[in-house]
Amino acid sequence: MDSALERYSRQMRFYGIGEAGQRKLIESHVTLCGCGALGTVLANVLVRAGVGHLRLVDRDFIETNNLQRQVLFDEHDVAENLPKAEAAARKLAAINSSVHVEPIVTDIDRTNIVELVKDADVILDGTDNFEVRYLINDVAVKLGKPWVYGGCIGSHGQTMTIVPGETPCLRCVFEAAPAPGEAGTCETAGVLSPIVNIVASYQAAEAFKILVGAKQQINRELIYIDVWENILKRIKIAPLFGKVDCPCCRHKRFDWLDGEHGTQTTSLCGRNAVQVSHRRAERLDFEAMARHLQTLGDVQYNRFLLKFDVDGFNFTVFPDGRAIIKGTNDVEKARTLYAKYIGY
Repeated sequence: MDSALERYSRQMRFYGIGEAGQRKLIESHVTLCGCGALGTVLANVLVRAGVGHLRLVDRDFIETNNLQRQVLFDEHDVAENLPKAEAAARKLAAINSSVHVEPIVTDIDRTNIVELVKDADVILDGTDNFEVRYLINDVAVKLGKPWVYGGCIGSHGQTMTIVPGETPCLRCVFEAAPAPGEAGTCETAGVLSPIVNIVASYQAAEAFKILVGAKQQINRELIYIDVWENILKRIKIAPLFGKVDCPCCRHKRFDWLDGEHGTQTTSLCGRNAVQVSHRRAERLDFEAMARHLQTLGDVQYNRFLLKFDVDGFNFTVFPDGRAIIKGTNDVEKARTLYAKYIGY
């Protein structure tokens, strides 16, 4: 056996993979959107399995409350003020140095998603909000790329696999995102780590099937699991394909990608925080910003982010101009604070 394949010997003995499948995994490109609870489990599994190129995209930084369920992080990462994508990439490099892990610290939006996924063989959903999921769905349908949806809250979660032209898309099943207050959040319902691991494992298995070409094995149903109430449901959604008047996959209207839906501000799940996005042609100069802000008190920064506190609010600013403002869920208040203290 090729020495480069030896580490995957147990995986290759599985009839669904084999040597041919393993070589396909090694040659594959995956874009993982989000590197939090689902994302860290997904990244860990994919890198250990030998997926050749993994692009990790995440806007956020690590906090202590992440450690309960986000398996690639530890207290040292929190102390270092590391973005999730960067910290995950460092851990993954130590697990399998033959995999090219590309960390990208940015917010996924309509201006950059095509570039982030254009060379991907599959797109994986590790996000925590429906806005990004509908954006992924739009670009996946438009470019004809398969993707795997996953979400969990409390003790339950669900996943489905979308293959454009062969299965219903996300909007066939969920035509619109839940209205504010309709769905639970991490803050209101919490989240148990076992459901995270189960949903992410289903997603990873689906990615393997897609990447090795085992299309006949792809899940064609919506899987729903509740680990506390001992529920497992397989909801038949395949009959929806071609039967519903879907604005996305039937009429080729890409409302989220075209900017008809979506915002520049996002309330963050369970965080009492708002993200404000403001893209600039040039990256922020943290050294200069720190000098301007030093009259406010302690300002900490590294090449990944800048942090400061003022008037009971905590600011985390990223080089691309984004800021996460903790201490409010009021979007308009967050915009005002952004303009007042960052000024861009």
